[in-house]
Amino acid sequence: MMRPSLDGQHFDIVVIGGGINGVAIARVCAQAEKRVLLVEQNDFASGTTSRATRIIHGGLRYLEHGEISLVRESLRERERLLHEKAHLVRPLNFLLALPPEGQRSALELRFGLWLYRRFAGRPPVHGASSDKHALEKALDHRQDWSVFAYEDAQCEFPERLVAEWLREAVEAGAVARNYCEALAVEIANGKVTGVRLRDGLSQSEFRVTCSWVINATGPWADSICARSNVALDEPMIGGVRGAHILLPLFAGAPKAAVYTEAVDGRPIFVIPWSGQLLVGTTEVKDSEDPARVQASAEEIDYLMRSFQRLFPAAGFDFSDIRAAFAGVRPLPFVSDRSPASITRSHLILDHAFDRAEGLVSIIGGKLTTAASLAREAARAVGIAVREPSGYAVRSLSAARDLLRDYEKKVAARARVERDSATAIVRWFGAASAQVADIAHDEDSTRQPLCPHAGHIVAEAVFAARQESAATLADILLRRVPVAFSPCWSEECTHTAAERIGKALGWTAKKIGAEQEAFAEEHARFLAKPALVAK
Repeated sequence: MMRPSLDGQHFDIVVIGGGINGVAIARVCAQAEKRVLLVEQNDFASGTTSRATRIIHGGLRYLEHGEISLVRESLRERERLLHEKAHLVRPLNFLLALPPEGQRSALELRFGLWLYRRFAGRPPVHGASSDKHALEKALDHRQDWSVFAYEDAQCEFPERLVAEWLREAVEAGAVARNYCEALAVEIANGKVTGVRLRDGLSQSEFRVTCSWVINATGPWADSICARSNVALDEPMIGGVRGAHILLPLFAGAPKAAVYTEAVDGRPIFVIPWSGQLLVGTTEVKDSEDPARVQASAEEIDYLMRSFQRLFPAAGFDFSDIRAAFAGVRPLPFVSDRSPASITRSHLILDHAFDRAEGLVSIIGGKLTTAASLAREAARAVGIAVREPSGYAVRSLSAARDLLRDYEKKVAARARVERDSATAIVRWFGAASAQVADIAHDEDSTRQPLCPHAGHIVAEAVFAARQESAATLADILLRRVPVAFSPCWSEECTHTAAERIGKALGWTAKKIGAEQEAFAEEHARFLAKPALVAK
């Protein structure tokens, strides 16, 4: 795919890193009418963002460490996302299950939950009683568990949130390039002058000039400084690996998310996700290449034993683990502290004192607070961004009504069943009208992506045309992420590749190559662990 050359062009701001933080920053800066270039060495949202626990939460555990301001910020941002991205971010009941020998007392938890609800300003949780009763039936009955209910939210596919913010950034004037590696930030006389880049699709190298560079590369932040000859007194990032395992649903499996203690007393989650159970996460210091991160055998064993302790009646053993994946959280470097005690607040570092004026690095951050981090980063480069007041959609019930209206219109315009229209709106929100237009105008794009999916080829076409999807993996893992479904198979891959390839005008050779590349990436990401229980 040929893209117009950017060689020699000038940008006010170059944002390096296309995870949720980088895309959010590019969006805010572009909406402030700055000329912005956003570059990502792989695909947008393909790194740490795609390996998160996929919850939008205020951070109940942060209360333990006294991070009150972070909890307040997170809860404010959670509410904003619930209102403004209601198709992607939805309320989810959480149940805190405390074993009798747990490290936290019931009294402490009651006080923490009271404070949490007070900060959130939310009414009591709906459906909590039935969820609590179901969980108590499923728990290990040999232990006297204490179960408490509260509410947070889930974003099943943060990749879709990134895709939407990316589209909004481009609509505001940003230039976005995935598969575009930043080779070095160029600095002269102690000030940023530009960035040298390599287009991974054409393999051509080029240079742009700029006034500011925002290094939002997450666990790669130190690498950007090193290759740009920015000398640091100590590392910025203290990488902490977080691993997850995927298990099938079982009879009596909780419909609410469960927050509990692992076998060593650390907090972990068991969350319904994409027709499966997502169990995680671990906290292990990791200074290796973030691109090669994998869940270790010890982490998989730890998560599985913690699950078995909670739900022994499920009868699962290690052969039931469908997949394991891991990512590196870009937490601040602290040499002498345990990973659990390191702050989850983000930091924005100005490198003027490192003789690199105009270079700013983002350390930390999380899904919930990406938008507020972006506003802060914009202010750090001189953009007067105000904190938003109110919501675009005034109530959650109004947001749901709006989505139902979209569903009716998509079903009629695209000529698809209501279930399919619901699936499209759930991932594309207001943009589902444009997906429906494609389906209306191009009959072949109304075909399902695979025999089991309500999602259709028109969504893939929209992703390629409007959301910078360049490969089959970009589409099936990050724009229309049907390949995370537990029923996904080689047959599904073949069918989706053929239908998408035909709609996008790919040659038979390209369809075959894309299918093979997708299968490799899918297997790398959702790797079936070879682990024998001890």
